[in-house]
Amino acid sequence: MHSIFHIVKDFSRIFGYGNLIWMLVAKELKARYRGTFFGFLWSFFNPLIAMLTYVLVFSIYMKVQMENYSVFLLSGMLPWIWFSSTVNEASNSILSNGGIIKKIAMPMEIFPLVFVASNLMNFLFSIPILLALLFILKVQVGAPILLFPVLVLIQFVFAFGAALIVSSVTVKFRDFIYLIPNIIQIWYFLTPIMYPQTVVPEKYRVFLYLNPFSHFAVSYQDIFLYNKTPSFEAFTNMITVSIAIFMLGVLTFSKLKDAFPEEV
Repeated sequence: MHSIFHIVKDFSRIFGYGNLIWMLVAKELKARYRGTFFGFLWSFFNPLIAMLTYVLVFSIYMKVQMENYSVFLLSGMLPWIWFSSTVNEASNSILSNGGIIKKIAMPMEIFPLVFVASNLMNFLFSIPILLALLFILKVQVGAPILLFPVLVLIQFVFAFGAALIVSSVTVKFRDFIYLIPNIIQIWYFLTPIMYPQTVVPEKYRVFLYLNPFSHFAVSYQDIFLYNKTPSFEAFTNMITVSIAIFMLGVLTFSKLKDAFPEEV
C-alpha cells in the first residue's frame, strides 16, 4: 500500500505540466494535418467517409433493416476511433521521443497522454457531424444526451490507462507495436458498433459483456439514437473497468519507466 501511494503521488506530477501538455497536443494536431489542403476538416471527413462506406455495404448491399442505421453506426464509431487511434499512436510514443527522454527530465507519462488528448480533440471536432445527422433525420434528442460529458470523462480514464500500458510494454517488447493493430481490428468486429447487440446469439452475448468497449458503444448509442439513459449496470461496468485499466497502466508504466532511457 505504501508503494502504491508513492507511485500514485509520483504520477500526479504530470498535472503540474498542463501548459506543456497542451502545447504538445497543439503541436501534434498541427503536425497531423500539416501540408494538407483541408487541414482540420479531415477530422470531419474521415469518420463521414467510413460511415458512408458502412451504410452502403450494410444498408444497401446487404439490406440490413434498421431505422436510422447511420446514426447507430456513427454514435458507436466516433468514440471507437478516439480509443483505437489513441492505442495505436500511443504504442510508439515513448520510442519516438527517445531523444527528449534522454536529455530532459520530465514525467514520461506525458507522451502517451498527448495522444489521448489529441485524439479526444479529433473526437470532439467530429461530433457536429453526428449532431447534424440527428437533425437531418429528425431523431429525437432529450435529457440523456447531457450524460455525454460523463461518458467522455470515463472513456478518457479508460483510454489513458490503455495508452500507459501499450506505450510502456512496447519499449520492452518491440514486436508488440505490430501486434496492436491486429488486436484493435479484431476488437472492433467483436464490439457492437456495426451491428446491434440483439443480433448476437444469446449464448455468445457473454462475450459482449466481457468486452469493455461494448458498454461504451451501447451507451453512446443509447444517448444519441435511443434517447435513453444508459443502464446502471453499464455505468458500473465502465467505471470499474476504466479505473482498473488506469491503475494497471499507472503501475505498469511506473515499473518499466526507469529502463526507458536505456531502452529507447
